[in-house]
Amino acid sequence: MATMMPKTLKLFIKGNKSRTEMKTGFGTTTVLFDGDDKSSVVLLDMMGQKYAMKMTHEDMEEENVDLPETVVEVTGETKEIAGYTCKKALVKSVDETDDFEEFVYFTDELGSGILNANNPLFEDIDGVMLEYSNNENDMNMKMEAISVEKKKVSDDMFEIPEGYKIVTQDELQNMFGG
Repeated sequence: MATMMPKTLKLFIKGNKSRTEMKTGFGTTTVLFDGDDKSSVVLLDMMGQKYAMKMTHEDMEEENVDLPETVVEVTGETKEIAGYTCKKALVKSVDETDDFEEFVYFTDELGSGILNANNPLFEDIDGVMLEYSNNENDMNMKMEAISVEKKKVSDDMFEIPEGYKIVTQDELQNMFGG
């Protein structure tokens, strides 16, 4: 399973929009997120098949209903990552019976916290995360920025490219065995 996890992640930001590209052992997953209406599109390019799944903010809330409610505690500790001074925050479960606790290093120099609204665990982080950990299904994944490049980002990077079949979440799940 670990060999199929993403090895690299590219994040593009333009205003309140983000594009996250992850290459895995199965193919490429791209998430287009619009922070203004908190909607997203998941693009899957796997084994020659291309699918696009649109999700409203309400859809994402429904999907994540079982995730723990979290609270963010900014520690005061800082760390230099890819040329940016980042603040450290602990993201902890509000419910003491759930032992969820992750760390995040973020900066407000690259964008606002609205860009985290598509992930309920990190939605209260007030900036762009340049390092974070996430423990899911007994697998700990740590992501850390290795570089930041400032350049013009085209509007079409946040649109569904030609050749993608638009499907619902149920259709997508049925295609991949639930």
